[in-house]
Amino acid sequence: MSLQQSFQQGLLQRLSPQQIQLMKLLQVPTAILDERIKEELEENPALEQIDDEAIVDEFEKDEFSSEGEEEYETEGSQEEYDNVDISDYVQDGDDDIGDYKLRDENYAEKDEDKVIPHKVETSFNEIMLQQLGLLTLSEKHLKIAEQIVGSLDDDGYLRRETSAIIDDLAFRQNIDTNEKEIEKILNQIQQFEPAGVAARNLQECLLLQLHRKIEEGKIIENAITILDKYFDEFTKKHYEKIQLALNLNDEQLREIIKQIIKLNPKPGGNVGDTNKNANYVIPDFYIVNNLGKLELTLNSKNAPDLRVSEGYKDMLRDYDKGTKKDKAQKDAVLFIKQKIDSAKWFIDAIKQRHNTLLNTMEAIMNYQYNFFINGDVTELKPMILKDIAERTNLDISTVSRVANSKFVQTEFGTYRLKYFFSESMQTDTGEEVSNREVKKILTNMVEQENKKHPLSDEILTDMLHKKGYNIARRTVAKYREQLNLPVARLRKIL
Repeated sequence: MSLQQSFQQGLLQRLSPQQIQLMKLLQVPTAILDERIKEELEENPALEQIDDEAIVDEFEKDEFSSEGEEEYETEGSQEEYDNVDISDYVQDGDDDIGDYKLRDENYAEKDEDKVIPHKVETSFNEIMLQQLGLLTLSEKHLKIAEQIVGSLDDDGYLRRETSAIIDDLAFRQNIDTNEKEIEKILNQIQQFEPAGVAARNLQECLLLQLHRKIEEGKIIENAITILDKYFDEFTKKHYEKIQLALNLNDEQLREIIKQIIKLNPKPGGNVGDTNKNANYVIPDFYIVNNLGKLELTLNSKNAPDLRVSEGYKDMLRDYDKGTKKDKAQKDAVLFIKQKIDSAKWFIDAIKQRHNTLLNTMEAIMNYQYNFFINGDVTELKPMILKDIAERTNLDISTVSRVANSKFVQTEFGTYRLKYFFSESMQTDTGEEVSNREVKKILTNMVEQENKKHPLSDEILTDMLHKKGYNIARRTVAKYREQLNLPVARLRKIL
């Protein structure tokens, strides 16, 4: 066996900390940009946010203090700061420098995990624990009950297997229990509010709610029988089989269905801060139609007034003018220089974010001009990320980051930017149209159909063909699923 050596040359592209900073900031929605800036202000004392009082102070200083202005120009100019010589402190290959220009420690991944804050309320788990406190339980049974409550999902279901709960109690709390004991305590928890909580599946959830209404009469009794013995047939709308088995006419079955529809399939979903509807969308852009001319503005929260601390600049200049060049001085200079550079990078990234957002949204607005004028979805043109990237001279990944996390408010509603991107398809005349146009027409067809005889995918495909849209049946099925429209059989009503 012989060993060989060879040389290979290749190009490796690495993002600078500034580029990484910008990419991460582009993903941050306006709703939490304030929090991201507050984090940076807390981490970097060389960064300051200019408030109204500071602006007034600067104005008064410029207007009424000529001496202060001269001192600022001669002692504190940006050019002088940039020309500070730190060579006496830093030597080539000096390990003490750290790699502050290469480090990304100020831009941790945690900002990507942020979620839009919502209203503070009592959580679903806290509400369950409050009701648990009303039960008379032994110490052992209380811990078992707490384990069950802690295992509930946000929507109120207990999807954890009983055997897994038994194992958790044995290994984590040294509690020996069995399935029968778990079931007994679970039955008590299932009597909590809201009705249907702690069910193992949808069928049990609905039955728990119906059993509390058993005194309301025969309709509820029949509803319980249907969900207990004919659940699959009911969910698949095989109503004829149910009617035949229970000797029900159309009107009776209609009343039973009406009662079942009133039940809550997610009993924990409307309780406490797990309610997803508590989130608020804060638009990043506003588009206004001013007498036929579209005007685009960026939410002012996207462009806060930031600056580098003058105090930190002064400290760096003072160190530079000093004669003492020991290690302590060196460490101080490097720390100050790093913090000032980080502040400058962050300010520049905020400005670039501002410009990138505006340029991207302006390109989208111009591309989909007709939609923003009249709000007609059928006016949306086919548009992909590449189209906007070419118009803005931005990378496709940059456009994607903007489109995926930003919202625009129009007079027709508030939309996520990614809504305006769609694939194209050809009509029989060769014209390219957006698949959003096809989806809108498909939605209208389903909304206007006779619900006693809903339209199948084959019929919908034929109707689209007659309108000039060359589309396959499987594509119609795909679009229907994307629109959350069930198949014809499940759209049927009595």
